Formats: sequence, C-alpha cells, structure tokens
Amino acid sequence: MTRITLSRWLSALGAACLLALPAVQAHADAGSLRAKYQDLREELRNNSFQRQLYIDSTESANALQGDVYAVLEHPLEKVKGSLQDANAWCDIMLLPFNTKYCHASDNQLAVRIGRKSTQTVEQAYKIDFRFQNAAATSDYFDSRLTAAQGPVGTRDYRINVEAVSLDAGHTFMHLSYAYGYGTAGKIAMGAYLQTVGASKVGFSQSREPGEQGQLTGGVRGAIERNAMRYYLAIDAYLDSLAAPEAQRVDRRINAWFTATERYPKQLHEMDRAAYVQMKRAEYERQQTAALN
Repeated sequence: MTRITLSRWLSALGAACLLALPAVQAHADAGSLRAKYQDLREELRNNSFQRQLYIDSTESANALQGDVYAVLEHPLEKVKGSLQDANAWCDIMLLPFNTKYCHASDNQLAVRIGRKSTQTVEQAYKIDFRFQNAAATSDYFDSRLTAAQGPVGTRDYRINVEAVSLDAGHTFMHLSYAYGYGTAGKIAMGAYLQTVGASKVGFSQSREPGEQGQLTGGVRGAIERNAMRYYLAIDAYLDSLAAPEAQRVDRRINAWFTATERYPKQLHEMDRAAYVQMKRAEYERQQTAALN
C-alpha cells in the first residue's frame, strides 16, 4: 500500500468513526428513559466532564457501539423541534472537523466526510443516510438515521437520538450509535491504531487487565471522542438558536470549538482560527449548493 493510499485510508477511518454515532438500542418510551436517568443520576452529577454527561462504549468482533447520556439545558420541545428536522441535523453534523458537506432532501442526508483540513466535496467520502422520526409524543421523541454502507469497509450505520423532559428547562437525551465493519475495515483500524491513533485516548476508564484507572484507548477511545464531539455539536446548535438568525452559524462554530477545547487531551486537533475559517467556508458551500 502506498503512503498516499494509507493516508487516505486512515483519514477515512477517522471520518467513519466520526459519523458512526448510531443506535444500539432505544429505550422505546418515556418511562424507560426516565428510569435510565434515575440509574445514572450519580454518574451524571459526579464526573470529570464539568457537565451532566455519561459515556459508555463497547467493541465486538465486527462492530463498534456506544451510548451517550446527557442532561441538556434546553426544554424538550426545543430539542425535539430541532432533532426531528433533517436540515438541522446537517447543521449539527457539519461542526466536527471531518464533515465536509451535508445536504438534506426527502428524508435523506447526503454527507461527505474526509480530512481534518480544507477539502473539496468531490475528494471526500459520501455516506447516504435515511432519516426517520420513529416516535413523537408530548414527553418523548426518537429520531434515527441509517446508512447501509460507509467508507473503508464500514457498514450498517445507525444513528439514534431519543429524549425525555426532566422539567421546564432540562431534557435528558440518549445518543446511541453503532456500525459494523469487515476485513478492510479491520485492516484500516489496525493501521490507524499503530499510527495517528496510537497515543489517543477516550473518556472512560479502561476495562483491560492491568489498565484499570487509565483512560480507554484503541477504537473504543475513538468512539468516545467522536461521541463527545457530536454531543457537543448538538448542544452548540441548540444554544445558537437563541441568537439572531444571521449570527447563528458563527455562534455555533465558536461554541463547539470552545467546548472541545475543555478536553484538549482527547479533542484538540487544530487552532481556533484555522477551524473557524474552514467551517465558515464549508457552511457557505453547503448553503450555496442548497440554493442551486
């Protein structure tokens, strides 16, 4: 494999993990999700995140999956109104470094993922998601995105967000995620973990023998980093809705970067000026394409 091809594989692998924020198992109703909140109350209140958040991840022979539970400082109606809108999901998904483009139409999201630097749409990998609002009541909702294929041998992407109201100003959200991979994906993951991903870690404590007390590494660490990025993207998007419409894009771009910099060991990738310039251009490109 040439150096250029390997670099492209590694970039795609990181991007694939970034978009694999998908659904392992929904709780299916408000009562079950509220029960989960009660189970996690201590972990949500006492942690190192500086916010009410709990992250878990698992790895099996041919799949990765994870769950993010968080208390959002927004009412359920606001969260539901946003996350049941495919166009809002495009604005959310564009915030992380690797997402280069997203266009929503007819309950479909055409997403392009690639490098953590400026890149044309044509150079990035395409993933087509189907968007579905699976459930919506006065106190609960469940929205899902699915894609059969992704880059570098990844497949069966499932994105699921469900939420329930805690009180007039707070919502308990469950972001679940999963994707599968074959031989090509395993090879790419191995290369990633031996090179650019070798020293990177996640947020939870490792379960490996002899590593108790250390932060999770490997592909589980990658899933946790990207889960956090997407949770922060949702939160930044919701916060930006309080600003005048003309200021919302800049508000969410800067808010997302500021939030990620609270966890530099896991999430720092570039300086603010480079990120803001890149994302402004990508949002403008997205809006221009939507008008054509």
